[in-house]
Amino acid sequence: MLRALPSALRLWRPWRSPGARDCASSASTRTPEILVQALTGPDQGITEILMNRPHARNALGNVFVSELLEALAQLRENQQVRVLIFRSGVKGVFCAGADLKERERMTAEEVGFFVQRLRGLMSEIGGTQRLPRCLGVALAKELIFTGRRLDGMQAHQLGLVNHTVAQNEEGNAAYHRALALAQEILPQAPIAVRLGKVAIDRGMEVDIASGMAIEHMCYAQNIPTQDRLEGMAAFREKRPPKFVGK
Repeated sequence: MLRALPSALRLWRPWRSPGARDCASSASTRTPEILVQALTGPDQGITEILMNRPHARNALGNVFVSELLEALAQLRENQQVRVLIFRSGVKGVFCAGADLKERERMTAEEVGFFVQRLRGLMSEIGGTQRLPRCLGVALAKELIFTGRRLDGMQAHQLGLVNHTVAQNEEGNAAYHRALALAQEILPQAPIAVRLGKVAIDRGMEVDIASGMAIEHMCYAQNIPTQDRLEGMAAFREKRPPKFVGK
């Protein structure tokens, strides 16, 4: 059972649209579909992306995808962001998948362009585009060919998700589990975490020898960092390390 964090320990910056500018307001009064929030206090370094398209159950439409890509582009350049959480602002749903109503109105050319953008988005996030590698080719084909829907427990049993939790009264148990996981990642050395992610993602696509070469190149980039020396000093002195991302 998950416990909500005390409000005294959670300081917040206001949700903002990725397209917002400090010096000017948008001419449109449309409600943003993607909002970004940086946590502060002990959670500083964790940033949340709120998916906020309730009328379409957060389906992946043109505006939604454009705002999400813009948010990710901005966050990629922000060295203060160490952990990113995707969060739904629509109770009872995370993301309904493709917006088929919007897709139906597109021309064939528009569909091709939009699907290409979706593939780029999924690669950026690191989602289930690796389905065959997670499940094996035979099971991946079965799920794709049948269009079978899976509940959380089934997805967990198949290894598509790392954790499942019992829902709470507020309907945000999964968010609290994600936040707890983010708090575990937060104190780790950010450069080492980033390079570890690169080594895993790139290494999954190649043979073992090439994967080892990728790991070697990633580790070589970590050797001259201040954080590596701080980690060794902290181990020697039997104290928690203080990583700075340099």
